[in-house]
Amino acid sequence: MCGICGFTGDMAGRPAAERKEVLERMMTRIIHRGPDGGGTYMDDGINMGFRRLSIIDLSDGDQPMFNEDRTLVITFNGEIYNYKELREELIACGHTFANHSDTEVLLHGYEEWGEKLLDRLRGMFAFVIWNIPEQKLFAARDMFGIKPFYYGMIGGSFVYGSEIKSILEYPDYTREVNLEALEQYLSFQYSVLPETFFRGIFKLAPGHFLQYDHGEIEISRYFDPILTPVEPAEHEATVDAIDEAVRKSIDYHMVSDVEVASLLSSGVDSSFVASNFHGAKTFTVGFDYDKYNEIPYAQELSAKIGIENYSKMITTEEYWQELARIQYFMDEPLADPSAAALYFVDREAAKQVKVVLSGEGADELFGGYNIYHEPMSLAPYQKLPKGLRRGVAAAAAKLPPGVKGRSFLIRGSRDLDERFIGNANIFTVEQRRKVLKHVTDAVPQDLTAPVYEKVEDLDPVAQMQYIDLNFWLIGDILLKADKMSMAHALESRVPFLDRGVYEVAKDLPASEKVTDGNTKVAFREAAHRYLTSAGAEKKKLGFPVPIRIWLREDKYYNIVREMFVSPAAGKFFRISELMKLLDDHKAGKYDYSRHIWNVFIFLIWYRNFFEEGGCPVSLEEETAMRRDVDRM
Repeated sequence: MCGICGFTGDMAGRPAAERKEVLERMMTRIIHRGPDGGGTYMDDGINMGFRRLSIIDLSDGDQPMFNEDRTLVITFNGEIYNYKELREELIACGHTFANHSDTEVLLHGYEEWGEKLLDRLRGMFAFVIWNIPEQKLFAARDMFGIKPFYYGMIGGSFVYGSEIKSILEYPDYTREVNLEALEQYLSFQYSVLPETFFRGIFKLAPGHFLQYDHGEIEISRYFDPILTPVEPAEHEATVDAIDEAVRKSIDYHMVSDVEVASLLSSGVDSSFVASNFHGAKTFTVGFDYDKYNEIPYAQELSAKIGIENYSKMITTEEYWQELARIQYFMDEPLADPSAAALYFVDREAAKQVKVVLSGEGADELFGGYNIYHEPMSLAPYQKLPKGLRRGVAAAAAKLPPGVKGRSFLIRGSRDLDERFIGNANIFTVEQRRKVLKHVTDAVPQDLTAPVYEKVEDLDPVAQMQYIDLNFWLIGDILLKADKMSMAHALESRVPFLDRGVYEVAKDLPASEKVTDGNTKVAFREAAHRYLTSAGAEKKKLGFPVPIRIWLREDKYYNIVREMFVSPAAGKFFRISELMKLLDDHKAGKYDYSRHIWNVFIFLIWYRNFFEEGGCPVSLEEETAMRRDVDRM
């Protein structure tokens, strides 16, 4: 697990000393991703930087790394779990290896199979290979988007990095807020566009590769996580297949030359992993409110399976104190309150280990979110004529937001592709047009409609899963998993997001995923083999965070109020509308906590990256994280 960055194009022709200084600044900004060492490769065509967190082949895994004849050079962020099998296959094809790293397998695999290498990989990755004689660049991102990759054409140069903040150190880049990203963010609660919140900086999408050739960028897709339900198999055989696939993936994800631990909440996903990973440590956090504390469950399960649980109670004060740093490491605004919980649990884990397993991805693949019940819940109501339902919805919309049944009547009047944009849907289009000063005709469905079209023949649950795999999983779940762990130089591995697990999950019929009374039906049945009934059947909670309570307390209300009336807020929002949301929530009229949090997090992000003196982490602090000598 590491960080990569670099540039090619016009900048490559500038004096070597100037290019080296730029590259060093870009690398310094991501030392937290790789404090164990650094390396560079520079020629007249490209400048490549690398920060290393040593996990596999501790003595010989330094990068940039070359093939035998030094015609290819690679920098790589991630892990390839089946690299040993691929290595044997490549040796049989005649390739000679200089070390035992997974990085060298990528180099020889690219030599042998080209872009088809990507179809063989089990792992998480973002890597860049530079063809030295041809002066061409090949970059790829893993099939689910576990590892990030950002890029942009800046001043005639192609610039890339594992994190946006690295690209921000490139001298020709001028910071500008992407207002369209802000508009859609208010609904999705995360950055959802291909172009990031920083105008001109883009994300390479999961399952895609990029080729750069003398100023031209070409992007292609090699994997699409479409779920293709088939006729139900015998139930016990389905459960067996899930059990075997998950346990095999966990075994793959244990490949490491350092200790591997596991994160543990009270949910079935992390509990399944913790019960099968054969490690010695689990890590858990909770909040100082009883209903938001998962520590007792984690301690009980850890004791049952005979391993040590390390837990931390997050105080309200320290949660708020760390928000600026959390959003700095996130790169873009993410208004998921549970991101902070990951920040704290990863920080605790990083005190003892370099690698943890985590439970992300099971809900998207196996049908775990409570919202997936909705097609069944709405089915009787949707038998009424659409015109009648539209009329009822129009009347219901005039009722106050807190009235029971209001949401049901409104959502039931709409088709699935109108009402479901993913696991979060915070501001309606009407609400965001009220609060924003700069609006367009954009609506969330502009983004989701092309995705729905690809799966219009599938059942509603499979359609919702596909939307979440393409939006929520990438923009929220995996973003915070990567950025919060790497903030502490910790590698977070996600065994549910594995090629083998996907091959089983994609064929599951709706009946094995969601019923009237349950979610993740077959998956939970597999979990029953290792957990108590209460643990296997526990409802989805995520990391519960009491923001609704906090925002009604004077201390935290005033912190948010100060941001809402600031000049920065006035650049983007109608302050009177923001204050109405905040005051109505404090007075207990409605629960606007998620709306308030969305805006508040954006303003923290804006202060971090656009206001003088706002950045909470200096280059000097990043440099202080360095644990080894760099190879410049």
